Amino acid sequence: MPLLSFTPQVAAAAPWAALGLRLAGRRGPATTAAVAGAALGVVVRTRRMRRPQPGACGPMLRVLTANIYFGRADPDVLVARVRKTEADVLFLQELTADAITRLKQAGLDEIMPHTQIELRGGSRGSGIYSRFPLGEGPVVTPVHMAQPTALLKLPNGNAVELICVHPVTPQLRRGGAGKWRQELGVLPPPGDLPRVLAGDFNATLDHAVFRDVLGLGYADAGLRAGKALTPTWGPPGQGAALTLDHVLVNRQSAVLDYSVYELPGSDHQAVYAEIQLPEQ
Repeated sequence: MPLLSFTPQVAAAAPWAALGLRLAGRRGPATTAAVAGAALGVVVRTRRMRRPQPGACGPMLRVLTANIYFGRADPDVLVARVRKTEADVLFLQELTADAITRLKQAGLDEIMPHTQIELRGGSRGSGIYSRFPLGEGPVVTPVHMAQPTALLKLPNGNAVELICVHPVTPQLRRGGAGKWRQELGVLPPPGDLPRVLAGDFNATLDHAVFRDVLGLGYADAGLRAGKALTPTWGPPGQGAALTLDHVLVNRQSAVLDYSVYELPGSDHQAVYAEIQLPEQ
């Protein structure tokens, strides 16, 4: 499962592998590699194509999500990004008590005074920060990491359900992906209200279990915007390589903008999406 995350890199390298095999006189394997690479390339390239948007005419919602790497992400940079994007909601994973204090000192509480925070031992905490009032959200089966939910109440009276997502990482050892599949499987299908799921899914579009989540009735904001190949995670100090962080919306919502921003101190990038909600 972890190796499937590298499908875009394999697709990019396949033509060179085919050329190398051909130069080595291995025409059969070269042809196989070329055909496989072409097929993968077609699938991957479509992720750069902007999808048609539904005719949503409800209020606009700006969301930002970030895994802050055991609370080590730079709070000043993160709060500055909240200000610059004018985000209405901030989803945070690997949130710690110390990180909450430093974010408050950086001024986050002044921008987003409403919170739904769930702290657990170590870096298993997560939180939802909002400009607008938050109520009780949809029920989601508890998993290893905290996955808080909330009901966002917009100024015009509309409501949006929020889920901060963070399943465990699929392990390389035999059978190590079972718990990861199980935790992604607890995510509920859309309900009557618009819903936004955002966070570190530890999954890419090349994972069937993630596509199963989309199949419940969600759309990936990065895919809708034609930016689904923009990486969001990489080893610290080595740059982002995999697209593990996502913003999912109801298929009736339109994605007006989508961007990925560097977040110093974290191994993840921050992901921003501007969403036009359906009329309620």
